[in-house]
Formats: sequence, structure tokens, C-alpha cells
Amino acid sequence: MDSALVIGGTRFIGRHLVTDLLDNGYDVTIFNRGNHDNPFADTDGVSHFEGDRTNDSALEAARAEVVPDIVIDCVAYEPREVRAATEIFADVDGYVYISSGSAYEAEVIPKRENETELRDCTPEQAMDDSHDSYGARKAEGDRAIFEAAERGVNAMSVRPCIVYGPYDYTERLDFWLDRVNRYDRLLVPGDGQNLWHRAYVEDVASALRVVAEEGDPGESYNVGDEQLVTMDEMISLIADAFETDVELVHASDRELSTGGLSVDDYILYRDYPHVLDTNKLASLGWESTPVNEAMARTAEEHLESDRDGSDHDPGRESEERVLGVLDTI
Repeated sequence: MDSALVIGGTRFIGRHLVTDLLDNGYDVTIFNRGNHDNPFADTDGVSHFEGDRTNDSALEAARAEVVPDIVIDCVAYEPREVRAATEIFADVDGYVYISSGSAYEAEVIPKRENETELRDCTPEQAMDDSHDSYGARKAEGDRAIFEAAERGVNAMSVRPCIVYGPYDYTERLDFWLDRVNRYDRLLVPGDGQNLWHRAYVEDVASALRVVAEEGDPGESYNVGDEQLVTMDEMISLIADAFETDVELVHASDRELSTGGLSVDDYILYRDYPHVLDTNKLASLGWESTPVNEAMARTAEEHLESDRDGSDHDPGRESEERVLGVLDTI
């Protein structure tokens, strides 16, 4: 296989995916509307096909012009889009759909492919673009993959948990990176032991390629860091990357309420652990980056960016009020 079509490809996961494919000898075509800057505009081995992925005719034109060996779909957000793509690219060597760990319904530890129940998806949810329906839509996209494989299509899916790393436009981790970089005393929700499995973006990119090359049709593959870290450990990794020290001050909902805050105001806080089993993906030969290396690369790019995670900020003044109350206890 030497020709790859990436639907998406210029922002976060797609950007790293294109780099990974180039590093592994692929000629890459990026398919998107051109609404975002293309970091590969002057890169040898990368072509651009402009089109709207919701337009089936545009996808058919891309297939005819590119004749890709593999297709990796970074921006399929509705089940209909997955069904259309698996029809259009029915004859490729591998079609891979990016699903999500949020496709799982059951809260179990760990969540396993082919074992843990997926979310149901109503017809209304399948057409809804809100955050509340995201997991249901991703689960229905997985079911579209299963159906396509039954028709003989080499279709597979990859389910990442929370993805972090350079160029993350969601700025979820940037909030904590900014906090550690600016303050030597951090307010941490809960006891700091909450566990939300995360996946380094370069590892997600390599997982997509490995599944395209080695995965079995109709199968889904979880992807996440091999080493899981608590919130306290995550912050410590960030501090190490910045070569600084921070004091972590833990606060319960009751204590946070003194500043008008709650644990749910904090990004990357999750009360019940979210853990994915990644052994199935590892059996294909995939490996993850050590978390200290992943965080060092993430922190370095953060400092070069203008992202600060301010959209996720619960308010430093409110935090200072909580810290003041805790200091009196």
C-alpha cells in the first residue's frame, strides 16, 4: 500500500496522521473544504483535493482521481457519512473510521471491544450535531463499519479516548499546561486520583495507519496511552516538562463551593474512571509513546502556541477565594 486519502488532515489528529503516513512511505492526498490553513501546502508527497465530505459526489470524484490504497476518515460525525464512505470506498485495501471511547455505554473498567456495550442511537440523535449525541453517533458509525464488513468491505474503526498533544485546538490540556506554567500553587478538583484515560496524538495517528494495514475488517480498536495517569500525575508530568515545581491543593465539591465552583467546572475531571483496554491494538504491532516523552513534546509546542485553555478556565479569582478558605482550615 502506498497511496492514502485522508478525509480531514490539516488540524489535530489529521495533521499528525499525514506526517506519520509520509514517514512511512505513503503518498498522501488531503480531502477537505480548505477552510483551515494547510500545513502541508508546500510538502512533497502531499496533494490536496478540495471538497465537502458531506457531498457524496465530491468523495466519488476524489476516489476516481486519487485511486487510494487506504482511506482514513477523520471527520465522519454522522452515521450516514460512514455508510456513504464505505460504499464509495468499498474496494480500497483499508477504510478506517475514527470513532471514540465515548461510543461505549456501559461504565466498566476497562472497556473492551466486542464486549462492552455500545450506546444506542435514535434516528433523531443520528442527525443531531450537539455534544450530547456525540457518543451515540460515533457508536452508530461503528455499527455502519460492522455492516460494511459483512458486505465484504475492508472497513475498520479506531476508538481513541481523550486525545492530547501538539496542535490540539480543543485546548483541553492547554488549560492545565497554562496553569502549571503561570502558577506555583494549583487547585485540583477532588483528591487528584480521578482517572480519565488519555491518548497521545502521535500514537493515535500511528494506530490509524497500523489498523489500515493490519486490522481485520469489521473490527474496532481502542487506542490510549499504555500508562494511565491520575490527574495529580498528569500535572506532575507537566511540571517536569516545564522543569518547575507546583503545590497541588485538593478541594472537594463542598470546599470548591466557597468560591462558587464545583468539580465539574474543571476540564479533564471525571468522577468515574474511564479506561480502555488497548491490548487488541497492541497485538497488531502498535506501540505507545512513553508518557513523559509525550508530555515533553506537548509542553514544548504549547509554549510556541498562543493557546491558553481560557475557554475552560473556571476563574482564577474564584480559585483564590477557595485557596484562602482552605488556608484557614
